[in-house]
Amino acid sequence: MRLEWLFILAGVLAIALWAGPPRYDEVGIASWYGPGFHGKTTASGEPYDMYAFTAAHKTLPFGTVVRVVDLATGKSVVVRINDRGPFVAGRIIDLSYAAAEALGILEQGTARVGLQILAGP
Repeated sequence: MRLEWLFILAGVLAIALWAGPPRYDEVGIASWYGPGFHGKTTASGEPYDMYAFTAAHKTLPFGTVVRVVDLATGKSVVVRINDRGPFVAGRIIDLSYAAAEALGILEQGTARVGLQILAGP
């Protein structure tokens, strides 16, 4: 029985080492936007809902589903792109209030993140 567990552990370790570090489609600074925009029309034409898991990105097509990973904490959220932005130099994504809260960045306002595209529109 012990030998079986040793082989299982060796296999898991080999897979972890082979897989390497996570790969990101984009890395940069995320910020968030909330109450001042709640209910206003987004670039996609739908109303902004600060309690939905959505985000603004400069170029990704509307409807793209993205995992956003906080590179400092490893926390992640999945959002749908429905708006354009951010319009501050150096930032790559603007998260909804709900997404920023789930990621734990409300207080600090920004975080260095990696984006993984999960699905297109």
